[in-house]
Amino acid sequence: MTYNHEYWMAKAIQLAKKGRYTTHPNPRVGCVLVKDQQIIGQGFHVKAGEGHAEVNALADAKQDAVGATAYVTLEPCSHQGKTPPCADALIKAGVARVVYGMQDPNPEVSGNGLAKLKKAGIEIVGPVLEADCEALNPGFIKRMREGLPYVRVKLAMSMDGRTAMESGESQWITCPAARLDVQRLRAQSDAIVTGIGSVLADNPSMTVRIDNNDQEADPKSVRQPIRVIMDTALSILPEAKILYPTHQAWVFSVEDEVEEEHLDVLTKKGVTVRFAPRSEDGRLDLLDAMEQLADAGINEVLLEAGAELAGGFLEAGLIDEIVVYMAPKLLGSSARPLFKLPLEVMDEAVELTLKSVRQVGQDVRLVYLPSYLDDDFEADFEE
Repeated sequence: MTYNHEYWMAKAIQLAKKGRYTTHPNPRVGCVLVKDQQIIGQGFHVKAGEGHAEVNALADAKQDAVGATAYVTLEPCSHQGKTPPCADALIKAGVARVVYGMQDPNPEVSGNGLAKLKKAGIEIVGPVLEADCEALNPGFIKRMREGLPYVRVKLAMSMDGRTAMESGESQWITCPAARLDVQRLRAQSDAIVTGIGSVLADNPSMTVRIDNNDQEADPKSVRQPIRVIMDTALSILPEAKILYPTHQAWVFSVEDEVEEEHLDVLTKKGVTVRFAPRSEDGRLDLLDAMEQLADAGINEVLLEAGAELAGGFLEAGLIDEIVVYMAPKLLGSSARPLFKLPLEVMDEAVELTLKSVRQVGQDVRLVYLPSYLDDDFEADFEE
């Protein structure tokens, strides 16, 4: 009997995508159980602390899974966490074969689940559609491999590359459909990062606001991301809307600039204040802040900030993806740019690779990858 492994793995990938807004900090995983060329069970990981994809697929199985093939987008886990090991569940169920999309990127456990399955006499096939499976979890993979979250920067601009008028006025550059798309970006992120300048100027809340009629994201299951403010001098006002409602809010500051009385007021209101060292340019060390977020289990970060902080992230090599919503408007030469970068000659230009283009309402969404990404990542994309 021949098996179309790519076909069934694609089914598992589609299942995994259903956990896009709910699984963090865990990875998005899908599983399909196939027997006699028919799906007998399927499942995906819905929420951290609840059943993993394999367990849910076994529970969904409409017949005995003995002799079945399990298609799983990520190597089945072999360790006891909040739930029992999935490898043990597959062994107990008597599956004959496990086809996996990619190995677990955690260097401490990678390959252990596959080894346990193989030792139990189960045939192992894979990786299958590896690049597609990796695309499900860019943040989880980067956190496991590099100790950093995956950072997307969201930018809205006019056709002449401007983000706001010279006065700072920016509402609204983009159309309602683009603004809804941004809400989905927020919903799939573990944290939203902005700068104190944007907070003081606009007093935003930066929470996820999903319409009850949204066909893609269920507002009842969407978890509010942590809101993170980069604030070197800890000058945020205790009544700032971004600190409330009581979803988690973190403020990063430099310790030697903090007034103890102000710090006490914020912490008593439930705000988490974290400290990062000062970088060589005198600003808060963004790399250190991102490492702290990764240590706290943050997989994906959405950066929504002005040109200065966005430029700082780009200069530090911390941006993995640039999402630009371009509106059919012209704001003029005196309006504000996307990034504030100290570039003077053409050789210093930052090269970008176009990843995707899509029309969203009257606007166009452009997704770019910065040139400093490693060669392997870019090669995978080009293929």
